[in-house]
Amino acid sequence: MISGNSQELASAYLSHVATERRLSPLTCKSYARDIAVLVKLAQSLPLDQLQIHNIRRFSAQLHGNGFSGRSLSRMLSAWRGFYKYLTRDHGFDSNPCAGVRAPKSPKPLPHTLSPDEAAKLLESSMGDDPMAVRDKAMFELCYSSGLRLAELTDMKPEDLSLSDGTARVTGKGGKTRIVPVGSKAIQAVGEWIKQREGLMRPGASALFLSRYGKNISRRSIAQRLKDHAVRQGINVNVHPHVLRHSFASHLLQSSGDLRAVQEMLGHANISTTQVYTHLDFQHLSKVYDAAHPRARKKEKG
Repeated sequence: MISGNSQELASAYLSHVATERRLSPLTCKSYARDIAVLVKLAQSLPLDQLQIHNIRRFSAQLHGNGFSGRSLSRMLSAWRGFYKYLTRDHGFDSNPCAGVRAPKSPKPLPHTLSPDEAAKLLESSMGDDPMAVRDKAMFELCYSSGLRLAELTDMKPEDLSLSDGTARVTGKGGKTRIVPVGSKAIQAVGEWIKQREGLMRPGASALFLSRYGKNISRRSIAQRLKDHAVRQGINVNVHPHVLRHSFASHLLQSSGDLRAVQEMLGHANISTTQVYTHLDFQHLSKVYDAAHPRARKKEKG
């Protein structure tokens, strides 16, 4: 537990990122965990006395305890942001986390469905009861527009313009973007909106509702998608982010326009989007190996 002055500083910072920077509750919770780790490692040493060698030692200690390079990079980023705030608003002399980098670890490529698997998942019949109509609309919209789970859950009816084929999405950091919505998703969402009217209960504001007329939870969406994928014989763990990854990969394969994919995904940095070029290259490599006469393996005579 963070205690004493450290608790006050951490609370002030978390209030700052929540109210002034308007970061999401999940991001604030992640920052709180990371800062708690820093204070625990510091033990009795005050935060304003930590030096760069302390931070490097903490990083090495966490790495030795099994933290991946990716986890450490995220944690160091949180620590740097915390100290940047402390130097600006609380008179700290320096940021001991500046210049400290996490050990590199290989980046796993995101899992995607093949176009055939995506079609199998979405074109199969889900039934005509209200919950099946809702599920069809959720999954089509998620894949059609590359939405994050939180973006799908938080979407409201007024965020959609079915006549224009667009949706207004509020992503990370409260940033808003406009994304296109495909014809199949427009049709599916239109069918759901007809059902939604009779289900909605007081206090419900989300586009997608539970069977009890309340805003649907993220966990429910993820479980419904997983169950549907199993019924369709898709033998991988299909969760909403797999639909987002599949959207990005399939769009990039078809268009080759990395900047457009970046904009539709709401990525702040194109380096985040570039991971999908590796998936696209894998696809091209398979096509090459199968088709190019100089790439084919010699058949045994």
